Amino acid sequence: MTHADEMTRIADEAKSWRRSIHEQPELLYELHKTAAFVEEKLKGFGVDEIETGIAKTGIVALIRGSKGDGPVIGLRADMDALPMDEKTNLPYASKVPGMMHACGHDGHTATLLAAAQYLCQTRDFAGTVALIFQPAEEGGAGARTMIEEGLLERFGIESVYAMHNKPGLPVGQFATRPGPLMAAGDRFVVTVTGRGGHASAPTMSIDPVVAAAHLIASAQTLVSRFSDPFDQVVVSITYLESGSGKALNVIPDTATFGGTIRTMNSDTRAEIEGHLRRLLNAGAEQFGCEAELDWRPGYPVTANDAAKTAVALGAASAVVGAGNVDANCDRMMGSEDFSYMLEKRPGAIVWYGNGESAELHNAAYNFNDDAILPGMRYWVELVSRELAA
Repeated sequence: MTHADEMTRIADEAKSWRRSIHEQPELLYELHKTAAFVEEKLKGFGVDEIETGIAKTGIVALIRGSKGDGPVIGLRADMDALPMDEKTNLPYASKVPGMMHACGHDGHTATLLAAAQYLCQTRDFAGTVALIFQPAEEGGAGARTMIEEGLLERFGIESVYAMHNKPGLPVGQFATRPGPLMAAGDRFVVTVTGRGGHASAPTMSIDPVVAAAHLIASAQTLVSRFSDPFDQVVVSITYLESGSGKALNVIPDTATFGGTIRTMNSDTRAEIEGHLRRLLNAGAEQFGCEAELDWRPGYPVTANDAAKTAVALGAASAVVGAGNVDANCDRMMGSEDFSYMLEKRPGAIVWYGNGESAELHNAAYNFNDDAILPGMRYWVELVSRELAA
């Protein structure tokens, strides 16, 4: 059997692994079934070391090459699902109400497991591969927690890589770019406090609803007047609440709104909270109100290292041909907690094609099993390039 045949065989088997994980989605750090499944597979493959319980349910497994000493590189796959009901009607659809793999982390896990099995069989490299199976990417900052628990130092990881599937990108194609690829995503809630009263006599009250409406509109000047027009910033107000709705002739005491601010530049991100705070304070004062800002920092900008991006692009091109690799793809305003690892170590994250599917975080989404083979081949080629004898 050729190496290509063996890869195909493993990838075909990995489809069933992916579907098993898909049927039993778990959230954030509570990935006990998923982690047990991954651990069982890794032990069966014959990894050299395995450490469980990092960030509660995270796993790191080491595979040492047969060609001698060399660097340690980390390959990361996220494992957690999303809190939503699946609407695919697939035979292997989620069996857990209110949870589904709507972002393809089941596929990411299966793809890295497939690569792990092949690398354990061949070991044709000099150095060590650290397989990182991470919990809590979806809002729980699992990457940060693993780092805080010593992930990079304990295993001597010198560089880090990740992949994420991309709906709309054909299966067998890859895309990435050096520098910022995905945005920082910070969240905020603003409470505007006035003085309630009867709606027939607004002059006897201090209306927080009117003030909030003006503040919501003026928040967009963070994009148009407080950031460089060539810098990517998105302000989205996604939440607004005031009063009870039961008495429409009552001016309430408070109005609350919130949303997200996405920034692609770390310096812009550092400045924008201050701009928002000043804007809120000045705007609320015009109406005699007070505005309290609850700023909730999210994931940092996901920025690829230029040299490691070149390695990743070279590996992808070797696997699928340069014509199937976009080396300067569009940036995306979504966020990714692999950014924490890229802040600490040089590395890169790439998109790999999921074909024509529903978008990520959609109840009709499903990871395309045909993406496992090119993803697995990419991992193997990346290892051979980074850990060349």
